[in-house]
Amino acid sequence: MAKAARIVATGSYLPERILTNKDLEQMVDTSDEWIFSRTGMKERRIASSNEFTSDMGCKAAQMALERSGISAQDLDLILVATITPDYVFPSTAALIQSTLKAPQAAAFDFQAACTGYVYGLAIAKGFIEGGVYKNILLIASEKLSSIIDYKDRNTCVLFGDGASAAVIRDSGPGLLIKQTSLGADGGVANLLMLPGGGCRQPATLESVEKGLHYLSMEGKEVFKHAVRRMQSAAIHCLDLAGLAQSDIDWLIPHQANERIIDAIAKRFEIDEAKVFKTVHKYGNTSASGVAIALDELLDEKDIGKGDNLLLVAFGAGFTWGAAILTRAEI
Repeated sequence: MAKAARIVATGSYLPERILTNKDLEQMVDTSDEWIFSRTGMKERRIASSNEFTSDMGCKAAQMALERSGISAQDLDLILVATITPDYVFPSTAALIQSTLKAPQAAAFDFQAACTGYVYGLAIAKGFIEGGVYKNILLIASEKLSSIIDYKDRNTCVLFGDGASAAVIRDSGPGLLIKQTSLGADGGVANLLMLPGGGCRQPATLESVEKGLHYLSMEGKEVFKHAVRRMQSAAIHCLDLAGLAQSDIDWLIPHQANERIIDAIAKRFEIDEAKVFKTVHKYGNTSASGVAIALDELLDEKDIGKGDNLLLVAFGAGFTWGAAILTRAEI
């Protein structure tokens, strides 16, 4: 029998601190009504000053491992999707590997911004179904508060911190990674980026003074690309899987903005009650957003055998992607 990659367990972690719209009113020229009407957000979680991407990723990973019934020593590979690593190098995956005490596991970071978790599902699927590895830990962890300018009301209201993890294996009950579809367009990279910190603009006194180490975004342009690209990725993924829109039982979109989520939902034949949202309480947590939503969906809802879940995301790069997960008992 051909190997089939499946998620056998998930876990997530959210920092304790809650940053509300009312809190933001005291920080920038904004209001609860302005934020909620444009984003659907009421709260977001913010990591403490001594809490980092690797810490959050570890906590999500430990939950997923405990639920999976396998130990860290059984892992063959640790993948971490993040745009806010602890360091440029060593990788956050290596730091997590050490904390989890999984010395036999290979470990690396990869970066696809908000589409990171979906890209990670495709990477894990390829490794497992190609016979390279049996047990993979996929983590998406972000401390976006470390790259946000809390004087810029157009961006600071949008983002939060958090992590999620999945144990992906070649056997056992769980969610089959039935199909994935990925895309990218670097031609519009300037619309959403972190200008400073790379070799093009190393950290200098001038770069710090200019705010180049904060996230930069052209919101209206990003919105237009996001809706179109997520729709096309989802349709392509369904076509590859041989499924119709009516076959989808749950839609889990990237939790970027409720307007974007609603725009995507309207383009699909799916009941609004089957569109899972966490954006109101966590904001946009980049790569971990769709993963945290998946973990909460599995905790809160009864996902039956054969049910199809459609994940779709869009992020800086630009990157976009979709994945179809199907409940299986073997």
